[in-house]
Amino acid sequence: MNNNILNTPRSTAFPLIWRNRYGRKNLLSFKKNQSFYLMDDLFLRIANIFFFVFHSALIIFNLFGWLFAHTRKLNLISLLLTFGSWVLLGIWKGWGYCFLTDWHYGILKRMGKSDLPSSYIAFLVESTTGWLPNAGLTNTLTLSLAVLALMCSLWVNFISQK
Repeated sequence: MNNNILNTPRSTAFPLIWRNRYGRKNLLSFKKNQSFYLMDDLFLRIANIFFFVFHSALIIFNLFGWLFAHTRKLNLISLLLTFGSWVLLGIWKGWGYCFLTDWHYGILKRMGKSDLPSSYIAFLVESTTGWLPNAGLTNTLTLSLAVLALMCSLWVNFISQK
């Protein structure tokens, strides 16, 4: 198959980036049915970094946002949304369902990653340390720390203000 734009029918050629059959970048065009697009790969890499940073920051904020007076209400809202996702969306998707994890795992699967752990916390531990913790341990610690953070957030938002 010839990937030269001059030999490509007009309806299947677009002026973007693609890789030819030798793996070299072609900056002139790509074909509709080509399996690897450089622009798609760039988007996936950016989205992967975004979800890794945002989701990690959200987890840290959920655990410690109640410590600071100016973030306490936002922390409580964030924790309630997190528990809502785990429980309410969990009715249809399975206990502990997180849509951010689902979206990030979708990106990782499109990037060719497989055998992802069911817990995002386990994914974070494995991707930063190389060690994959036991699923039971991960789920127990995640739930325990989240409940503790929710109790602390409820305490500082309602009880300690009296």
